[in-house]
This record gives sequence, structure tokens and C-alpha cells, in this order.
Amino acid sequence: MPPVPLAPYPTPPTPYTQPANATQSQLVCSGCRNLLLYPVGATSVCCAVCNAVTAVPLPGTEMAQLVCGGCHTLLMYIRGATSVQCSCCHTVNLALEANQVAHVSCGNCRMLLMYQYGARSVKCAVCNFVTSVGMSTSVIDQKA
Repeated sequence: MPPVPLAPYPTPPTPYTQPANATQSQLVCSGCRNLLLYPVGATSVCCAVCNAVTAVPLPGTEMAQLVCGGCHTLLMYIRGATSVQCSCCHTVNLALEANQVAHVSCGNCRMLLMYQYGARSVKCAVCNFVTSVGMSTSVIDQKA
């Protein structure tokens, strides 16, 4: 199955930080999505519900979020990843950053259109047709 590109609203970088004077921290299980508590300093956590082992992000790691295109679960991933596989439905989601653009063919005249990350539709400057962004047919580019 090819990656399912998504256009979620961009999330600002959120550095992973340990709470001051805390002996425990928390993260979401990569298997069943339950909230896991773990001692500060742990490198991975084994879920008591599903036995999945979830790696603990290093302090200062920037995280991002997107909504899975298959099951609409909110996914968290390390910023800079190019794709994220959903642990619920196993859909491979294309992770886009806010400085990326995509291309799609106009639904009327087939003109190649470029649009900003996050757009749900794009209006053709040639025929004024509004094309809904079907991300599975778009091509992603990095702006220079």
C-alpha cells in the first residue's frame, strides 16, 4: 500500500521535556494507545495491557502530530520523519512539514496546480475550477 499523504494543520515544534522534580513521566503506548507512566531515565516502556514496547524519546526531541488518513487517530511522531505508520490500522501516513508544497492536476482542465501544505482545495487560475485536494494523487515538493 502506498503512503497516504495528509495535510494536517501544522503543529509548532514541541520539545520533549521532563517535568521539574518529577520521578515519573508519561507517553502513549505504540500498540494500544493507552497512556503509560514510566520512571524518568527509562529508555523504553513495556505496556501492561498489550505488551508492546514503546521507545522513550530523548530529552529535547521535537515532536509533531498528524491525523491518520485511515482511522483518524491522532499520531505523534519525531519531527523530521518522512512517514508515520499508524499503530491502530497500520496505514503509512506521509508526514508533511509546514514549508512543503504539493502539486495536483486541475479536475477540469488538467493543468498542474501547486498549493501550500494544509490546503483542502485549490482553485485553478486558468479555468477557475476548484479541485478538492485528493492527497493520494498529489506530488510533494520541498520549498527551497
